[in-house]
Amino acid sequence: MGTLYVVATPIGNLKDITFRAIEVLKSVNIIACEDTRVTHRLLSHYSITGKKLISYHEHNEEETAKKLVSLLEKEDIALVSDAGTPCISDPGYRVVKLAWEKGYQVVPIPGAFAGAVALSASGLPTDRFLFEGFLPNKKEKKLKRLEELINLEITFILYESPKRVLSTLQIINELAPASDIVVAKELTKIHEKFFRGKPAQVIQELSSKEEYLKGEFVIICHPVVEKQIDIEEIEKTIKELYQQGLKSKEIAKIISQQYKISKNKAYQMVIKVIS
Repeated sequence: MGTLYVVATPIGNLKDITFRAIEVLKSVNIIACEDTRVTHRLLSHYSITGKKLISYHEHNEEETAKKLVSLLEKEDIALVSDAGTPCISDPGYRVVKLAWEKGYQVVPIPGAFAGAVALSASGLPTDRFLFEGFLPNKKEKKLKRLEELINLEITFILYESPKRVLSTLQIINELAPASDIVVAKELTKIHEKFFRGKPAQVIQELSSKEEYLKGEFVIICHPVVEKQIDIEEIEKTIKELYQQGLKSKEIAKIISQQYKISKNKAYQMVIKVIS
């Protein structure tokens, strides 16, 4: 009985492959891949020859999964995608699922994953994050999903095409302009570049050169949701504290903590009310 190896491959730089991945690719006779031409280039780079390449992709995966799993009865198979880890915003899920259902061993061979690569170098909070991958193409559905992600108030990771990267950032800018954004372009490749800042800043920099809007993009957003404050309620609280004999700086500190606003803004509100 064979084993299905789920093998991560480089996302750009062919040197970003593990020794274990190369060993597995050398050891198996059959490699299931998205595009045989892409996988052939990787194998040629490492002088791996004599392999049978079977193409699976979004449109034939269900049927091909049956064929691949039937072959597992006699031998091992390596499952790869064009770049990165199979099944992560790439096909492969049906092959892996069927292999488990038929009782075959599934072994992951870890490696590159564009979302994690970008996140590790982003400088944004990583204690909690959500990988979203590709958003819906239709604006209404994209807007709704981005609203949901932003309201979670945790770092989230998106994949985006060069045609839609600016429009996606524009929506984020409209919904939460104070958010922290990192856009990673062409990760591990010659033209790798990171753009960091608030949404409006990143949009401006990305738009500054035509060459920036080429390639593959990862968007990482740490949402900063500005809460609406009730001015009348704050002013009422300020008056009450002032009547209790507190000084302006003490009142500003309390207001800042209670209503989650900056100390400077709180102090200006205090001076306006008590003057």
